[in-house]
Amino acid sequence: METYDLIMIGGGPAGYLAAERAAAGGLKTLLYEERALGGVCLNEGCIPSKALLHSAKVFEYASAGEKYGVTARDVKLDHAAVMARKNKVVRQLVAGIDASMKKLGVAVRPERAEITGRDGPLFTVRSASGEAAGRRLLIATGSVPILPPIPGLDKALATGFAATSREILELETLPQSMTVIGGGVVGLEMASYYCRAGVKVTVIEMLDKIAGPIDEEISKLLLAGCKKAGIDFKLSSKVTAVGDDSVVYADAAGTHTLETQKVLVSIGRKPVTEGFGLEKLGVYCDKGAIVTDDHMRTNVDGVYASGDVNGISMLAHTAYRESEVAVNHMLGVKDRMDYSAIANVIYTNPEVACVGETLAGAAAKGIDAKCVTASMRLSGRYMAEVEGGNGIAKIVVNKKTNHLIGVHLIGSYASEMIFGAALMLETRFTPDRLKQLVFPHPTVGEVIREALFEI
Repeated sequence: METYDLIMIGGGPAGYLAAERAAAGGLKTLLYEERALGGVCLNEGCIPSKALLHSAKVFEYASAGEKYGVTARDVKLDHAAVMARKNKVVRQLVAGIDASMKKLGVAVRPERAEITGRDGPLFTVRSASGEAAGRRLLIATGSVPILPPIPGLDKALATGFAATSREILELETLPQSMTVIGGGVVGLEMASYYCRAGVKVTVIEMLDKIAGPIDEEISKLLLAGCKKAGIDFKLSSKVTAVGDDSVVYADAAGTHTLETQKVLVSIGRKPVTEGFGLEKLGVYCDKGAIVTDDHMRTNVDGVYASGDVNGISMLAHTAYRESEVAVNHMLGVKDRMDYSAIANVIYTNPEVACVGETLAGAAAKGIDAKCVTASMRLSGRYMAEVEGGNGIAKIVVNKKTNHLIGVHLIGSYASEMIFGAALMLETRFTPDRLKQLVFPHPTVGEVIREALFEI
């Protein structure tokens, strides 16, 4: 039985990044991944969905080219070709991770791993190729879609009438209609692609707004943009049953039946903490998620957890940072995890990106704050590139401490601008200090500087 300094269970962003950092730091490292390197993010989540959405955006721009003085005829979106390109992108990125593992000397076992217990100071793990022992364990088993107890849903999933975020990214042919259960990030992104691909899409959401906890005004602007693109919404509505070719939902007016050719279930994800022997170590979980401290340690000495499995911030970029913190602690490097400036992005068109508190969120926490809003039309580049756009930037400031506690954007390049906003929150500079920053011109990001001068 070979012994390692660190064993990772899970090869998604948390696992493979931890493997890279650990191996680079001189630790003998073993990584288990039973499906594919890159995990959900790379194979059936972040990356494939963005490939589809980019194709949809190119198609949208080509179709509306006349607004920009460009005439195109017979513009079509070839779904099969889009899927083929998506698969190529995924293959290339997975190959890149595989090459990195080999270069750094990480042992990779493409097998299901099971924790078998402890052998003195070592943790023991078993897979099809045998047993291994590790001085430390990092649990990075990720998450799976939540499947609500809706009558008929299990049958619909079994027949293929219903799909999760995994299967919806593999559709070989386009249905004429699709019903999305859940108006969160994944549901909206998939609705955005399939609507632009020519599918009649309806989104059913229990809340009276879309995109969960994002700023109320930005949620309304996003809703208007999605409706303009052709997506239908049933808000404040609950799905009560899934039939063979329909979805039944209830709202304030009563019960309704909606015929559809495909159903996407997208109401969220839950951590994977069962089925691989975690309970044999006595690792503490709360509400199905592994509890970790700011060094990513569990209650069991030598066992760490990062990524979706701890349920704190189920985002790939959070997982990357958590794994860096975990490995740094193993290597004796001073570091800690800070969740106060984790950005969220919705890759619809227009994009939405936010970091920190909303004004309503600040008020709920007893923070005396103020909010300023600037139109993206103040940016020359935005005006040059976005015909008829109505994007905005909102900045939330703590009145007592006079520093930024939230930035919220809707508009082009929002996803690429938000890291700068996160840095503003992290550094805790005052608005007056931030006004001294020189923003390149012309950029859409200049709208943030314009908003600072409104504070």
